[in-house]
Amino acid sequence: MNREAENKSEKLFSILKPGKAYSADCLPPVLLAPMAGVTDSVFRRICIEKGCDFTFTEMVSANGLHYNNKKTQELISISEAEKPCGVQLFGHDPEIIAETVERLFDKLVDSSGVSVVDINMGCPAPKITSNGDGSALMKNPVLAGKIIESAVKASPVPVSVKFRKGWDGEHVNAVEFAKIAENSGAAFMTVHGRTRMQMYSGTADRGIIKAVVDAVSVPVIGNGDIFTAESALAMLEETGCAGIMAARGAQGNPFLFAEIKAALTGASYMEPTPVEKLDAALTHFTEYVAEHGGGSFVDMRKHVAWYTKGMYGGTELRRRVNDCADGEDLVRIVRDFRQKFIERAKK
Repeated sequence: MNREAENKSEKLFSILKPGKAYSADCLPPVLLAPMAGVTDSVFRRICIEKGCDFTFTEMVSANGLHYNNKKTQELISISEAEKPCGVQLFGHDPEIIAETVERLFDKLVDSSGVSVVDINMGCPAPKITSNGDGSALMKNPVLAGKIIESAVKASPVPVSVKFRKGWDGEHVNAVEFAKIAENSGAAFMTVHGRTRMQMYSGTADRGIIKAVVDAVSVPVIGNGDIFTAESALAMLEETGCAGIMAARGAQGNPFLFAEIKAALTGASYMEPTPVEKLDAALTHFTEYVAEHGGGSFVDMRKHVAWYTKGMYGGTELRRRVNDCADGEDLVRIVRDFRQKFIERAKK
């Protein structure tokens, strides 16, 4: 890692965790991406325990907070274990964004653990882009700049922005967009190396992330296809980015952060066994249900599917989990599956 990239990593770390001494162990920071319906407080805490340096809330609607939507407000609940944390907002009205940011630090929550406000301009989901939010804003860089400016003026903490390569292959404007974001006051930015129309297909373009890194003076976080330590190191080496953000690669695999950290520091790393993965799944389930209530066990089905991906017998397990009647049934199924691996290891 060259000295310029190292300096930007140090600057990024100081933004994410102000007041904390910079350490080479955190060079570069490894972050968990905000993912709707996935990165709730429980999962964020698990990832932090495995070595994640920084997390963000799930993507939160500025309009939802503006109109005091109870469910939306619950999304910005941050536990002590994950402070400091970032809050990610989405919306396309500069005035509502500004008002939401002001209220965020005034009335809605204990904001003492919020060190960053991130504006989502990269979500490709049709229900988001159809309203002019998320990556739809990449088609209107001028409006995007006004949104960032309004958030910066209203926020007592740094503002960042997350965006993509462009809207489609004919409109790749990440570099232009990044310059506008920087000029509008963004303290750092995260770039996903796919266009909106690609969604999550194909491969992330590290070349466009490097182009953004070279075009702006603020730190840039590389995002897209971070599934292994090898891919994380390749992102660093090929782009010169100041930090790495993992998303889908962490689903069912919070161990990814420990793997990446080991590669960055040169430490040894042992891949988790099926039993260790299932133990993590059971812990995740227990904490999730304790926080969200017994009926929330249905939300854990997808997490169990991710934790057991590639495991011998996993297909049948996932079928049974999807058919389970309640949380107790789910736990019993996973524990029985876990016991089979223990017995197989004894033979």
